[in-house]
Amino acid sequence: MAGGVAKNDQWRLAEVSGLERDRALLGRSSTAERVADILRDRITEGYFPPGARLSEESIGGALGVSRNTLREAFRLLTHERLLVHELNRGVFVRVVTVEDLDDIYRVRTLVECAAVRGLGEGPYDARTTEGIAAIEAAVRAGEAASGDREWQDLSTANIRFHQGIVALAGSPRTDELMRGVLAELRLVFHVMADPRRFHAPYLTRNRQIVEALQAGDAAEAEQLLLSYLEDSRSQLSGAYAQRIAEG
Repeated sequence: MAGGVAKNDQWRLAEVSGLERDRALLGRSSTAERVADILRDRITEGYFPPGARLSEESIGGALGVSRNTLREAFRLLTHERLLVHELNRGVFVRVVTVEDLDDIYRVRTLVECAAVRGLGEGPYDARTTEGIAAIEAAVRAGEAASGDREWQDLSTANIRFHQGIVALAGSPRTDELMRGVLAELRLVFHVMADPRRFHAPYLTRNRQIVEALQAGDAAEAEQLLLSYLEDSRSQLSGAYAQRIAEG
């Protein structure tokens, strides 16, 4: 945790500036839930690293919300396992454990594969067609980010790809569940020393999955996705094991 705190000054100024732009999203109904949505999105986009201390003064000022509203948002995200409160120290972005990693992938396999399996064979209805178009847009965004060597944007595009997969189920409750799970996943990504080498191969596999979906072959897409998730979990688990071995 101390390492994360030491790095605060490297990102705080930039992130407060980003939050000031998000302030417009709050409108007149600046609820704790909306603040939590903004902070969750920031975690999903990789801007708040694991172990970082969140300053009430800086974030509250940037968003223009009261301390009570911000603390309620922190409480909501703590329940989602994205933040942790340490007595007399403050609120920190949570550091995900190996056990967390395994459980995240257990949930992902259950939900994402079921979402694809539920499509059956094409032709698809209009909602599903639009959903697949959104997934393909996330793949294109990832390809563009890779071409520009914007590895954080590539990671974000990958998260959006999986959010699109989940959305194929047409279930707002499942979407809500997976927003938190995929935000946790972004915290896991920080363990990878070389994000390019980690994400680039999966970008190719994202393209294969969306092409199977576009062809109306949900069964093939599910098999590709299952293999993808198994390989990703194994690779991240290996990185965690190496970090633990290195002390």
